[in-house]
Amino acid sequence: MRSRFRKALLAGVTGIVAIAASVYGLTMADAATYPNPGLVTGSTTAHDPAIVKRPGGGYLLATTGDGITLKTSSDRTAFADAGKAFPNGTPWADAYTGGSANLWAPDISYHGGKYLMYYAASTFGSSKSAIFMAQSTTGAAGTWTNSGKVIESTATSGWNAIDPNLTVTPSGEWYLSFGSFWTGIKMVRLDPSTGKRADSTITNIAERFVNSKSVEAPYIFYRNGYYYLFMAFDLCCKGASSTYRTVVARSTSITGPYQDRAGTLTTAGGGTEILASHDAIHGPGHPAVFTDTDADVLVYHYYTAAGDAKLGLNLLAWSSTGWPAVR
Repeated sequence: MRSRFRKALLAGVTGIVAIAASVYGLTMADAATYPNPGLVTGSTTAHDPAIVKRPGGGYLLATTGDGITLKTSSDRTAFADAGKAFPNGTPWADAYTGGSANLWAPDISYHGGKYLMYYAASTFGSSKSAIFMAQSTTGAAGTWTNSGKVIESTATSGWNAIDPNLTVTPSGEWYLSFGSFWTGIKMVRLDPSTGKRADSTITNIAERFVNSKSVEAPYIFYRNGYYYLFMAFDLCCKGASSTYRTVVARSTSITGPYQDRAGTLTTAGGGTEILASHDAIHGPGHPAVFTDTDADVLVYHYYTAAGDAKLGLNLLAWSSTGWPAVR
């Protein structure tokens, strides 16, 4: 009797999982496991990576590092070191970095015939932070011009001005999302003619209330009428002990409200997990997304068992209901 009950129960659970997988366009294997990063070779050390497609072909990658680390690739597989955006130092950021040359989480894009970069200056665990903007016509090392500070936070702000991401809407409006811990992810509107703030409004788009209020690294990607808010939950920067994971929510408006698959608002801690630690991949997070000729591509970093930060690239699949899955 008990054996028949257990079999019936297991069959019911399996059926529920199968139905859920079918609804979200996943296979049973997808529902149970996450894929390893796609093949990348060459210079693959990276932390907080972002990639832009070059208008003339190839890719330019920017990562956290002294003076912002740059890498290039012709095929999205083999990456080569390409120097530093700021090889001669960034004295304008010293007040936020304590004099360190290490600059964080560059967001790189191409608009109006030039490359734009938003990046953060701070020290670990501090909310005395600032986001700066830079421009370059080629994107090459040493060609980036400082365009000044966009926004800053202080020890009493209650939010943290790091991890910037520029989103340009289909109608041409510019918004900058950013944030880490404290009261979560914020958004400001930018003036497209300057790349700086258009007004004094700060919109709250995501907040978390567990695990040290750990939400950061927003990236907003527009697709088929929805703005998808990719974020990192939990703890970064602990090598193989990192618990970073990538989550997503969406909205029909760039300023929100954003909801996850279950309908939970991101301002109430919502976020649907799409990638987390598995096998020898530890703490995959700090997501960015771009559209390539073959698919939409998720960019992130993860840690090896030895604690090294590596570049992760995977294609995204989209379900019939418009939710992404990593493949």
